[in-house]
Amino acid sequence: MIQRVTAPALFPPPTYSHASVVEAGTKLAFLAGAVPLDAKGEIVGPGDPVRQTEQVLANLGEQLKAVGSDLADVLTTDVYVVSSDPAVLSEVWEVVEASGLSTGPHASTLLGVACLGYTGQLVEITATAVVPEESGS
Repeated sequence: MIQRVTAPALFPPPTYSHASVVEAGTKLAFLAGAVPLDAKGEIVGPGDPVRQTEQVLANLGEQLKAVGSDLADVLTTDVYVVSSDPAVLSEVWEVVEASGLSTGPHASTLLGVACLGYTGQLVEITATAVVPEESGS
């Protein structure tokens, strides 16, 4: 069970929570940064942070699926965007919101950075998620 918390003394965040709490003993998955590469290792959407975000979210979904989890089970994310323009960061966040990832809402940090690991990469998302117990266990 995930408890999403917004601190009442702080300005309410628009589409995320300040904290996510799970009881001890819950299985967690700590995911490496999802990147905008296709199955052949090629950058998807060169120069297009929105398209890259869509690919990153699709790849994040595959990472979560591989560990028995999904977007709804994500507790926290860090969203890295190669840009110093708040408008670009907002465009990326709109894609994150539309993905269902912020349905909790989960706790998240959105950052503008100078560069990421792959040439042409504009977006990367790291995540921590609960891995639900299998039904019938």
